[in-house]
Amino acid sequence: MTNPSSNCAIRQAQVRFGLVYWGGAFFSSAILYALKANGSAGYVEHAIYIVEKFLRYGYGWICTAAISYILLQINRWAIRRGPSESSLPIFIVSSFFISLAAAPIWAALSYAAQAVYPLSQVAAYDWNSFINDTALGAALFFGWSCMFISLIFSFELHDRGRRLAAAREDALSAQMRALRYQVNPHFLFNTLNSIAGLIEEGSATQAERMVLSLSTFLRTTLSLDPMHDVPLVDEISLQEEYLEIERERFSDRMAFNIDLPEDVHRALVPSLILQPLIENAIKHGVGATAGKVEIALRAERDADRLRVTIENDMPIDDGKKPDGMGVGLRNVAERLNARFQGDGQFSSGTIAPGRYRASIDLPWRLA
Repeated sequence: MTNPSSNCAIRQAQVRFGLVYWGGAFFSSAILYALKANGSAGYVEHAIYIVEKFLRYGYGWICTAAISYILLQINRWAIRRGPSESSLPIFIVSSFFISLAAAPIWAALSYAAQAVYPLSQVAAYDWNSFINDTALGAALFFGWSCMFISLIFSFELHDRGRRLAAAREDALSAQMRALRYQVNPHFLFNTLNSIAGLIEEGSATQAERMVLSLSTFLRTTLSLDPMHDVPLVDEISLQEEYLEIERERFSDRMAFNIDLPEDVHRALVPSLILQPLIENAIKHGVGATAGKVEIALRAERDADRLRVTIENDMPIDDGKKPDGMGVGLRNVAERLNARFQGDGQFSSGTIAPGRYRASIDLPWRLA
């Protein structure tokens, strides 16, 4: 349905286009009169003609304002019945009959103007003149009506496109939030398992510190807007807070190395986009390996792209994907696709026996 602001814009456009439309008719008539008179009329008759035509086409502009109002009411009625474009035949037929009804009124006003100041260069106003003026008025009014209908439809299409774009933006926002909030339950499940493991091992002090770290981390992550991008250096700092939680359990077997050149510190990335990758590296690397595991994070700029890779040691691949490994990775891929509409890429897989890599490729943007 057309909103009030669109109706106001239509009325403003109707005034402007009406002035141009009837102004063009007025000047065309004045030029034709000047060519027909060919200097035979005096300045007084020229002035009288200009005033007469000005009034005549001014009346035409008033008539089209009334016609526009009627068409707007028909449009409101049509919208209540369904899409207004389905009522286009009604618009056309209505415009035709409204134009026929308005034309005699305009011709009568023309007759009144000519009767007050008859011009020698213009033939006496008779029945034939009235018929001609009626036909001219009907053509002018119908032409205006068709133009005004096009104006209404153009505003409606613009308004519909704006609402559709807003709906798409809301849908994208909802999708991003849903994908983003999938991270927390998944991460929380794994972390609580780690806490439970510490308790079973009798490490109550470590478990307590881990719960406090978890509380701080969740408070920080829940305050982040899923649609808000953050500088890469801030994202990595947040992941280091997460690693503090896991170090309570794996400090003796986990090494975390970061290669972050200065020029990529301010590069923008979706908030918590690295969380599932770090989490998978710990769960399926550190948690599944008896020895020491290295997790390496590297970021680099390649022309107008940002590439971030996370590698970790893991048990020798036996051809089977570890249980649960696809949840976080699929979430990352879907978030990138939703956020960048195909311009963000994600890849993962083993690069050597016992070595796994996850990589994201994003458009280069700075904070």
